[in-house]
Amino acid sequence: MEIRQTALDGVMILEARSFPDLRGWFRMTYGREALAAAGIDFPVVQDNLSLSRRRFTIRGLHFQRPPMAQPKIVHVLAGAVLDIALDIRPGSASFGRHVAVRLDAEAGRQLLIPAGFAHGFCTLEDNTLVQYRCAAPYAPEHEGGILWHDPDLGIAWPVGPDAAVVSDRDRNLPRLCDVDLSDW
Repeated sequence: MEIRQTALDGVMILEARSFPDLRGWFRMTYGREALAAAGIDFPVVQDNLSLSRRRFTIRGLHFQRPPMAQPKIVHVLAGAVLDIALDIRPGSASFGRHVAVRLDAEAGRQLLIPAGFAHGFCTLEDNTLVQYRCAAPYAPEHEGGILWHDPDLGIAWPVGPDAAVVSDRDRNLPRLCDVDLSDW
């Protein structure tokens, strides 16, 4: 597994090697030892799946507050997404900045998102299946979110608010400037 740092400290792209043959291919998608060799401690405590039936479905931008902040590895099993990691760590040199990475089932690229980041994605194909491996359990009393199309964030989404498929919850999230992050 090749591990590459993105422009934001701690957000990493994980590239799994594929072993093709006449049947298709084989790929190791998670290796605790491989991550540990790169200095990453990532014990998987919860594994989640989301299926988005329609292209241009938005999920996010979500996060969990301390002490239940939830690092995750995001992996697309079918379809493709534009995946976003947004730094929400007060005092961070990259606070309010994001990285956008295309993840798709064929390439097998994954994104490691550490605690202190909000996460979201836009599906680029119908019937997109996304896996989230989490290093902390879901804790609804600690969840939070930021409006996905907050103009202050400068995220170049592939769809506008009028054409996006968005849940009522995500449609009504606050802008980053209105989120209390004092518990970080």
